[in-house]
Amino acid sequence: MFAPIYTITNKTLRNIGITDAAREVIDNAPLIPAWEAKFRKEAIERTVHHGTHIEGNKLSLEEAKDILEGGEVVARERDVQEVINLRNSLKFISQLASQELPGESSLITVETIFKLHKLTVDKILAEDSSGKFRIRQVVVKNAQTGQITYTPPPAAEVPYLMEDLINWINSAEGKEIHPIIKAGIVHYELARIHPFVDGNGRVARAVATLVMFLDGYDIRRFFSLEEYFDNDPMNYYLTLQSVSNQLVLDHHERDLTPWLDYFVEGVAIELNRIKEVVRRISFDTRVKDKLGEQLTLNERQMILMEFLHRHKNMQNKDFRKMFPDYSDDTVLRELRFLAKKGLIRKIGGTKKAQYILK
Repeated sequence: MFAPIYTITNKTLRNIGITDAAREVIDNAPLIPAWEAKFRKEAIERTVHHGTHIEGNKLSLEEAKDILEGGEVVARERDVQEVINLRNSLKFISQLASQELPGESSLITVETIFKLHKLTVDKILAEDSSGKFRIRQVVVKNAQTGQITYTPPPAAEVPYLMEDLINWINSAEGKEIHPIIKAGIVHYELARIHPFVDGNGRVARAVATLVMFLDGYDIRRFFSLEEYFDNDPMNYYLTLQSVSNQLVLDHHERDLTPWLDYFVEGVAIELNRIKEVVRRISFDTRVKDKLGEQLTLNERQMILMEFLHRHKNMQNKDFRKMFPDYSDDTVLRELRFLAKKGLIRKIGGTKKAQYILK
């Protein structure tokens, strides 16, 4: 039976506290539907971009956004397909966590992981390797030097190792562990087993996200751990390897503590960042009290309000930088709407006007 070895350090304990406090704020923030939709859309965009970029995808964040919105981008076909595939796997995770897929279990099964792999490598990997455990030995190499940095377990062991892991995820012991710790363990173990010919990193991160969602830790689906990993990919891979390359007689003796310290810190950083943004723009309760109704803002109005919450005031030169593709009249019309609704106030004349929160 799979039994991970790790220690809850003071660092991890502190970051769990930060995460739980941030989760409380985010889950209970009175956000208008338009803001909630905006945050979820941005989380998907960041996850898709950074989740593929860390694996060598050359597309920029803006190019990834264009693809997600159905636009055409001149790029390597594989790069475009990876973005589409990761978007589809995220949709599957959300549907599974929301129980929107008839006949699907709320437990993580080998079929769930096969499905995620199929979605991840669609039109990239040969059909006979898609959604199937590898049947040959693979190695992990340094992309620049070609040096072998990690040798996963033999292919013959993969089905048994995966069965052990899945049983542990769904066991009473697994359900008692904090969702973030559990997600970190699952991420590491999938990366260590390397069950597929290709797509292992993306599947490991996807299953870790699913673990958090199924254990009630979806945080309104506003977060993206992939951005944290991609900000320093060398540290991400070296931390994984530092555990995998421990000199122990049996893989069950590996100490996951360094990886969990790193993983939990990433969750804390990401959720704390989101908490601060949510706090700045959770103004709709005050608006509802004032107007007697909930106010729905359009995209430009939301951007203007977020800027004012962050910078306290705004001048004409600011919104020209924010909206280079729109005329001054268009932006001024949005500002007049916000002023009419009692959200902002104009100070000074037209040319030297400043706008502040009311």
